[in-house]
Amino acid sequence: MSNIAIIGAGAWGTGLAIVLGRKGTHRVRLWAHEPDVCESITRTRINEQFLPGRAIPESVTASNDMPATLHDAAIVVSVMPSQHCRALFEQMRPLLDPQTIIVSATKGLEENSLLRMTEVITQVLQREDGIVPPIGALSGPSFAQEVARGDPTAITIASSNAELLRTVQQEFSDPSFRIYTNNDVVGVELGGALKNTIAIAAGICDGLGFGHNSAAALITRGLAEMTRLVVACGGRAETMAGLAGLGDLVLTCTGGLSRNRSVGVELGRGKKLPEIISGMHGMVAEGVFTTSAAVGLAHARGVEMPITEQMHAILHAGKSPREAIQQLMSRTGKSEGGGS
Repeated sequence: MSNIAIIGAGAWGTGLAIVLGRKGTHRVRLWAHEPDVCESITRTRINEQFLPGRAIPESVTASNDMPATLHDAAIVVSVMPSQHCRALFEQMRPLLDPQTIIVSATKGLEENSLLRMTEVITQVLQREDGIVPPIGALSGPSFAQEVARGDPTAITIASSNAELLRTVQQEFSDPSFRIYTNNDVVGVELGGALKNTIAIAAGICDGLGFGHNSAAALITRGLAEMTRLVVACGGRAETMAGLAGLGDLVLTCTGGLSRNRSVGVELGRGKKLPEIISGMHGMVAEGVFTTSAAVGLAHARGVEMPITEQMHAILHAGKSPREAIQQLMSRTGKSEGGGS
């Protein structure tokens, strides 16, 4: 049996632990920042705080001890919030074997550096001789509750390392959890991060009382601006038509389990961001952080991203959601074949 370590016991980390644990071919160690989460899983086999109602297999052990969690792990899956990625990998660095496969399942960008998670991990783990462990990015349409329940789900693992792709596809797949492979790490990671901002906008439309026409327009134009930035950063446009692009975008913009969409709904109804975040009980809406990084990345690459820019104005400059949507609709007319 192989040892797999999952760093981060939020909803998605716990969902992945359930998927990997139910196969019966892995020993899964789940590291939680919160000692009470470990206690809950050990005592009841349920993560009451982040994934209530979903039983965790006996093959999964929860721990607050990082060295014990990482000991002899063949694969390490990082599922921490994006803004904690660098600090946690600094802590993990002396404990990792150079051959250990690293799978990043965090959908976000580092706010100050504008880096994708695999770029952050590479910066931290690269040795003086240039050697870096094999690193991949896992993304796609995947609500943790549904994955844990065993609903059919398909997601993507992206890496330039063909052996990593084969290993993760084999080790993570089961009859209800299908893994596709992709070598476009830039596209897969940016797709997973940027869709969270568009999902906030979709939620705002709902909170303002707009209907399906508005949501369809927003998703379509959101995909267009995501694709522009992905291509400008060296990714492939066709990746945005796949699971990590359109698939995840549709899920997050329309699904009731989406935290980013829920933030947007409350903004549209008139609540202020600090009040919304305080009511999330420790859960993270990555889009709040990603929006700032996405705007910075777009400016650096000379890419126009009007929806993302309006969301930034709402989240970080106190702009009225209704005014932001009106400005999007009153922009100068464009051809759908080009521009925004």
